[in-house]
Amino acid sequence: MNCLHVPKILMPKEGTDLYKWSVIACDQYTSQPEYWKETEQTVGDAPSTLKLTLPEVYLGSENETDKVESIHQTMEQYLTDKTLRELPAGFMLVERSFGKKYARNGLVVEIDLETYEYKKGEHSLIRPTEMTVEERIPPRLRVRQTASLELPHIMLLIDDPDCSVIEPLIARKEQYEKIYDTDLMQKGGRITGWLIPEGEETDRLMSSIEALADTEVFRKKYNLKEDYPLLNLAVGDGNHSMATAKAAWENIKKNLTEEERENHPARFCLCEIVNVHDRSLEVEPIHRALFHVDKKELFTAAQIYYEEKGCEIVIEEGKRAEPAGNDDEHSFCYIDKTGYGMLRVRKPAWGIAVATLQCFLDEFIAQHSDVKIDYIHGIDVTESLGKQEGNLGFLLPDVEKDDLFKGVIVDGVLPRKTFSMGEANEKRYYMECKKIK
Repeated sequence: MNCLHVPKILMPKEGTDLYKWSVIACDQYTSQPEYWKETEQTVGDAPSTLKLTLPEVYLGSENETDKVESIHQTMEQYLTDKTLRELPAGFMLVERSFGKKYARNGLVVEIDLETYEYKKGEHSLIRPTEMTVEERIPPRLRVRQTASLELPHIMLLIDDPDCSVIEPLIARKEQYEKIYDTDLMQKGGRITGWLIPEGEETDRLMSSIEALADTEVFRKKYNLKEDYPLLNLAVGDGNHSMATAKAAWENIKKNLTEEERENHPARFCLCEIVNVHDRSLEVEPIHRALFHVDKKELFTAAQIYYEEKGCEIVIEEGKRAEPAGNDDEHSFCYIDKTGYGMLRVRKPAWGIAVATLQCFLDEFIAQHSDVKIDYIHGIDVTESLGKQEGNLGFLLPDVEKDDLFKGVIVDGVLPRKTFSMGEANEKRYYMECKKIK
């Protein structure tokens, strides 16, 4: 079953100021209302996706209901007064630059929500990389359920180490019709989009993406010794927005006939596909710092926990080495007030090193309410915190891009705070729309 579908994308009519039209994903800067106030001032009275989305900084506010009602009214207005125009069916090839060495390349497509599930343990072709917190869906559903439009900030990942799908399109991008080319506000860089019309090219692209999950290719790529459910695309960003789209579709389809379900617009969700091996994606580990922890108690519990899972555990005091994650051993460097050491877990039961550590820490913290954890970007900060009285820091190995998919395949979903993928201003900006009614 192919996950993809060719959308009919809506874009603002010619002459619209796209700098004011396009704003960052609603789940960014949630603790910085000043960012959104500045965005409102920049947009002013101009047509904008800011008026079609609810920044999550306003979730739970006194005027949330009024804002949602205004969003729905503005959607209808933009459709009625032709602020939005429908393009011919096709995919949108996207190039986004941030002033760094490499631009990010993507492909805006429609995915079939029948091929996606967000609950842990599901075997769908599209799955989240991280756990979905279902309590976060209802407030988003209030916006989505009766909306006439959707705007995507979801990033789906494909594991294409040969760079055979999206990268060749960028090499010949000038063959396609350029639909937009604009700077983005609030340090968002610049973005350009080209339409790939429905036809032989879109058929080939869908086949190429589907082939990435061919059974034999799949087992060989991830060195799988058991049969695991195929994974074609992984949700790299916008996980809860996609889960909301799924929840809305499940509600809608209850009242439809089988024939109506086949092509109902709410069954399909706009997303941008990005190759996890895209050179612009910098995947960095997120380290752990524990507070109010007794090291002896921690490692005694670790010994019991890992041995029960069928693993071998070695703790080396006074030794510092590079953390590592391979099929035979997941190792972590730790730091406390006495210095450095290594925690080595051999014959690991998990597919990715961060899962080996985090699953133990989750259980330990659940049983020791005084112990707190924080997730740290950067080795220096982790070391500084770990050396303080009562603390302990863990340095994690670099996250290999191949490991992201293998972690989801073997472990179900990745633990929270597995990796960092880009700064806040590099998240997707709203640009394209589509009808969902």
